[in-house]
Amino acid sequence: MAQHNVFGHWGEQVAAEYLEHKGFRILWRNWRDGHRDIDIVAIDADQLVIVEVKTRRNDSYMAPEQAVDQRKIRNLSYAAAKFARSNDLDMPIRFDIVAITGTAADNCTVNHIEDAFLPIPYH
Repeated sequence: MAQHNVFGHWGEQVAAEYLEHKGFRILWRNWRDGHRDIDIVAIDADQLVIVEVKTRRNDSYMAPEQAVDQRKIRNLSYAAAKFARSNDLDMPIRFDIVAITGTAADNCTVNHIEDAFLPIPYH
């Protein structure tokens, strides 16, 4: 596996553990629908939470959450609707970002942005 993929999986593990510690119930990790994917699908209280995880070694170029662009938001919106339909879930959907900066060796920081964006209708 390529080094950047290993690093990304590490970040997703950190995010999942962080969310579980906050009381989220993880339903699925790395859910795929064709070329679209959702990093983490969770339940928080009465909401379905779609979590995009962004991991960077440092933020000298940009903060990790800035990498979530309009195309990614549109794809997440579509994937979330498909996940909810295919699992017969009728509940509010929230979109969060978990931005992780650093590495395991240097005590990374976790920035959880709840309700980070509104879905974009997919045409």
